[in-house]
Amino acid sequence: MEALQRASWNELPDWRSDDVAQAWPALRQSCKALGKQPRWQRMCDDAQRLGDTPGTTAIRQFIETRFTPWAVRNPDGTAEGLITGYYEPIIKGSRSRSERYPWPIHGVPGDMLTIEFGDLYPDMRNLRLRGRLVGNKVVPYWTRAELDGMQDRSPAPTLLWAADPIDLFFLQVQGSGRVELPDGSQVRVGYADQNGHPYQSIGRWLVNQGELPLEKASMDGIKNWARSNPHRLAELLHTNPSYVFFREMPSSTGGPTGALGVPLTAGRSLAVDPRTIPLGAPVFLATTAPNSDRPLRRLMLAQDTGGAIKGAVRADFFWGLGADAGVQAGRMRQQGQLWVLLPSESGAL
Repeated sequence: MEALQRASWNELPDWRSDDVAQAWPALRQSCKALGKQPRWQRMCDDAQRLGDTPGTTAIRQFIETRFTPWAVRNPDGTAEGLITGYYEPIIKGSRSRSERYPWPIHGVPGDMLTIEFGDLYPDMRNLRLRGRLVGNKVVPYWTRAELDGMQDRSPAPTLLWAADPIDLFFLQVQGSGRVELPDGSQVRVGYADQNGHPYQSIGRWLVNQGELPLEKASMDGIKNWARSNPHRLAELLHTNPSYVFFREMPSSTGGPTGALGVPLTAGRSLAVDPRTIPLGAPVFLATTAPNSDRPLRRLMLAQDTGGAIKGAVRADFFWGLGADAGVQAGRMRQQGQLWVLLPSESGAL
């Protein structure tokens, strides 16, 4: 089964109803990364000439004449997959360790090796291995439990110190966020690397252990359980061996920088699996709003990736900054469909 199947605009539900002008700034952001690639250059040049605010009708006509929709399909031929949400959290922290701020926010460790298989094997361009050298042998890098157990002996530098371990964990899950310092100023941190171990859902572990019903295994439900069971916090967190390392980002008023290298746009940026959907591409999403059957159908831009975002029909919807966005993101676990829009002259992947 081919992952992408040619489609028509009539197959995109509510395509004519979406205010595509809201996605136009995100599309132009994608062009900052894609504009010099032959496949995208002509479209991006035309988008630049169209200007900042050409209006919904002009934008829809532009998209329909320059792109072809391709329906995304799972390997078994099914059209639906999981759509979750993420956001940019704000957590409490400090530049100095203290009793109030004891949890390290780590940068990339100097001893971690990254092996890019695509450098030798083009067919494996999306495969990357992290490890460490023991003698002359590369072995898997340290797990979350092992890194936590090292404490002051950790090979990873400490950028900042967090007040709450479960907030720090969800900062890692989101991949970027802001740390509010004691003086009220904020430091933006972004994803820098990951230890190479697969992401495992701590919510799923709590459900399997009988600690939470499935309907309460949201971010809020997990946080409430963790704060009610502090003696089991390490046990919970260490069920996920994956560990995210951060870098300090320049302060700005825009969204966090995604894997494409451009700022994300709340409500219009998606994290996808780039093995199926090319980063930067427009994507039409048809799903439902969090915890409801109200349709959520709109043009998005594939501008990010994530450790848990694996599979063809699989995406993470970026809700924006702060607590309200976090509520929406934490509740979102919907089924949905995806159509990737590719420049008409280039065909499918």
